[in-house]
Amino acid sequence: MPTSPLSTAQAARAAIASRLDEIRRDAGLTGLELANQCGWHKSKSSRIAAAKTAPSDEDIRAWCRACGAEDQAADLIAASRTAESMYAHWAQIHRDGMRRVHEKTVPLYERTTHFRVYASNLVPGMLQTADYATGLLRSITDFQGTPDDVADAVQARVNRSRVVHEGDHRFGLLLEETVLYYRVCDDAAMADQLRYLLEVMSRPNVSLGIIPFTARRTVWPLEAFYAFDDVQVAVETLTAEVNITAPGEIRTYLKAFSELSGTAVHGREARACITKALNSLD
Repeated sequence: MPTSPLSTAQAARAAIASRLDEIRRDAGLTGLELANQCGWHKSKSSRIAAAKTAPSDEDIRAWCRACGAEDQAADLIAASRTAESMYAHWAQIHRDGMRRVHEKTVPLYERTTHFRVYASNLVPGMLQTADYATGLLRSITDFQGTPDDVADAVQARVNRSRVVHEGDHRFGLLLEETVLYYRVCDDAAMADQLRYLLEVMSRPNVSLGIIPFTARRTVWPLEAFYAFDDVQVAVETLTAEVNITAPGEIRTYLKAFSELSGTAVHGREARACITKALNSLD
């Protein structure tokens, strides 16, 4: 059974909290004594130790200083930053708009040889037309209340998607059939998007599968995820993107992808699913 997409981030945060609490116990301090030495509210140390509050870099420095373990602060700060990067809140990464996050991920897309993408709710970003992306990113901006740079973000997304047509990249893409019907843009844009899917699936480096409504499931519908080679999986939730790098969890997502692929239809049958959705717009 695929694990929760939050499990890696939660485990990493819990490991930091456990190590900090161990340092406190080794120093012979109670949580209240530590909070007093750091000048904190009495509950802060216990919340950090219970992984309910993520410590800042300065929190870790103060904790280690109070416990006489300043030599451990640098490693703990590095580990904490890694844990935080696993779970990236959309509101935080979109605080200056969405263009920058697209540009920031271009190197990851360019160095990835094999993409495996499971899409349960939207057409994958690298296959989105500009008009489809505009409708989607407009909704995201309005929902999140983040700065409006939709036009620039759409162009950045289109630029990043050049990897489909340039370089040595392979794409395994699985879409739930529902994705072909969800309206995140107007009908004309949706029709163009579906026509583009029919066009792009003929490329030799693209394998596009559709999981029919009526398919007998061996793996239930999951959150959308993007696997970049065998080194990283990005899982998309409503509030955050979870970046998974633990080999065991990556293997679980790739196993899920393989089983979902066995449920999907490809080639002529996939084209028929897309064409049916396209005809429903008439």
